[in-house]
Amino acid sequence: MSGFVHLHVHSEYSLLDGACRISRACEHAKSLGQTALAITDHGVMYGVIDFYRAARTAGIKPIIGCEVYMAPRAMTDKEATSDREPAHLVLLCKNETGYKNLIHLVSRAFIDGFYGKPRIDLEILKSHSDGLICLSACIAGTIPRLILRGDIEGARDYAKTLYGIFGKDNFYLEIQDHGIEEQKVVNREIIKMSKELDIPLVPRQGRIGETYTNTGIVGDTKLQQRRVLRCKGEEQQYSLGAIPSAA
Repeated sequence: MSGFVHLHVHSEYSLLDGACRISRACEHAKSLGQTALAITDHGVMYGVIDFYRAARTAGIKPIIGCEVYMAPRAMTDKEATSDREPAHLVLLCKNETGYKNLIHLVSRAFIDGFYGKPRIDLEILKSHSDGLICLSACIAGTIPRLILRGDIEGARDYAKTLYGIFGKDNFYLEIQDHGIEEQKVVNREIIKMSKELDIPLVPRQGRIGETYTNTGIVGDTKLQQRRVLRCKGEEQQYSLGAIPSAA
């Protein structure tokens, strides 16, 4: 695991989703020989101070980030028929300017864009992209969703838009494989897109601290806890054999 860095990580601050304790994640990353770790909780930055301190204590580099929610239209549009399904997008800070911009984006998401979730849109992203690195996110991201709908050209156009906002070396197409069939479909198209558009790939090797990948740190009990969280968050009935799809 030396040389690999987790850039898409949900902690306990991703409510009803993350079951990974910050301090244990940092300690485990260090034990694997990893030199850095990111935090990208859903729509919030509640955990970044605890994460920064825990990472420094563990002797690894903290990478501050957030998996923001992107409004389907403008962040001020709030109609049940059109605006209830925000997409995911991962933002990582590469310097102090990026940190300040991410704080601004997340704050505005709650103040102006909240509709079920704290949301931003492309317009505010364009004006606050300096110092940020963007990953295209999981299958709940806009690009994967368009691919799964069969709109490959739309997915390519959105990738070009994000590349235009963040620029070379600051936008990456994310691939991940948790054994979900939809991810395999998305990965095939994203790999093609990467070659055609000359946009680099970044792999996501599951969530550190969860045992359905080889990065697990706390055994089956923790995995069962996360299954319960996911079922509560998605209003599903929990059973040992039912796991909501990872995102």
